[in-house]
Amino acid sequence: MTARAIFWNTMFYIAVAIVVVVAVFPFYYAVLTSFKTGTAIFRVTYLPDFGNLNWGNYQSVLSGRNFPRSVANSVFIATVTVIAALLLAVTASYALSRVRFRGRGLLLMTILAVSMFPQIAVLAGLFELINFLGLYNTPWALILSYTIFTLPFTVWVLTTFMRDLPVEIEEAAIVDGASPWVIITKVFMPLLWPALVTTGLLAFIGAWNEFLFALTFTITETQRTVPVAIALLSGASQQEIPWGPIMAASVIVTVPLIVLVLVFQRKIVAGLTAGGVKG
Repeated sequence: MTARAIFWNTMFYIAVAIVVVVAVFPFYYAVLTSFKTGTAIFRVTYLPDFGNLNWGNYQSVLSGRNFPRSVANSVFIATVTVIAALLLAVTASYALSRVRFRGRGLLLMTILAVSMFPQIAVLAGLFELINFLGLYNTPWALILSYTIFTLPFTVWVLTTFMRDLPVEIEEAAIVDGASPWVIITKVFMPLLWPALVTTGLLAFIGAWNEFLFALTFTITETQRTVPVAIALLSGASQQEIPWGPIMAASVIVTVPLIVLVLVFQRKIVAGLTAGGVKG
């Protein structure tokens, strides 16, 4: 290996190390802070003190009256959102990628355009719709709103992925007498797992972290989700903010997402890179 190649390899790994540190350090410091209490929270330290770990913040958060309920609400809402979004997206992507009809390109562009609207722009209209349907202050209000905002991305990804599947597979299934639903569930679904995992996980993360709709469409403590519950831990003034419990709560709700990403990382990479190479 030449000196020039060694230099650029070294620069590459240095850049990777910087990116990793910048991405991981906020969560790492949140973990350190979650074990501190009192004035120790405001002392800057970068290494854990294993001899003085204080689990009081975690006990305070988990023993709270509504935080465990908020976690359960977030799990239920995010899971149902993913199921609904994937079910609708798979059927829609089959029609958009395999069925020829007039206006298909315009419909795809319309779906993409929907994802360009910021949440605040449709908040009032969506609030009126949810009130009209009688869903206000229920988990279904959030499931409906999250599914609406998740569908454009999932439809686009699955449509692109399904277009790359060999037509011969579908033709063989049709010759065997398979209906469109059988083709989707029995033929395409096993081949779509990387894309389904990728879009499903991103939809889950989006629903898990969403704050604006959760704050607007719920009013009682028993119906709130995790982001709103963490926000409500803050006091009225800077001196009253319980930084320790807030950091502990943030760590508790972040760890499941990290575990999911680590478990499905291969499927995620396969789903994101699918269709990137032709040949």
